[in-house]
Amino acid sequence: MPNKTIYVSDDDLPLFQRAQELAGGTMSAAISAALRRYVEVEEGRRQGYNEIIVRVGPGLGRKQRFSGVLLAEWERSTNERTETFRVYRSRKGKFVVHLERSEGHKNVGPNAEKWNTGWRAWVGDWSANQTWTRTPADSSLRTAETLDELRELVPAELFDVVVDVMEEATVEDLDI
Repeated sequence: MPNKTIYVSDDDLPLFQRAQELAGGTMSAAISAALRRYVEVEEGRRQGYNEIIVRVGPGLGRKQRFSGVLLAEWERSTNERTETFRVYRSRKGKFVVHLERSEGHKNVGPNAEKWNTGWRAWVGDWSANQTWTRTPADSSLRTAETLDELRELVPAELFDVVVDVMEEATVEDLDI
């Protein structure tokens, strides 16, 4: 295997040493991993894709990253929580659905049904004796290979928007 020489400034030496430690002791592995990631992101960017980072799981969850483009977003709310659906097209051609659910809260006290009918019913019922349940915010990430698979993952209204977006030409040639 050919040798390549990399010159490192004294100021950057601690960074290179830490990268070598994280890569298992070889500088070659660290540099190759960094270059592989750089090439992947840069090629995607040049093709019109963005680096998407989403949170998945309960609460703040963990971060997941992929290369994609946002096709559509749809939000709905109930008396208990809000849900936000985002549909992306990945660089590999898959549909990626990110669903975020806000913290849920539900009145389970003596007049619970009254609270589910809207704020007008709440007037005059501001007693200190209220009982609520809370569920933490959460989010998920699911993928679909085809539009038929996507149909099962999103509300019908959002699916229709995605189909419309997919039917539009990505580049329109103008004769001007």
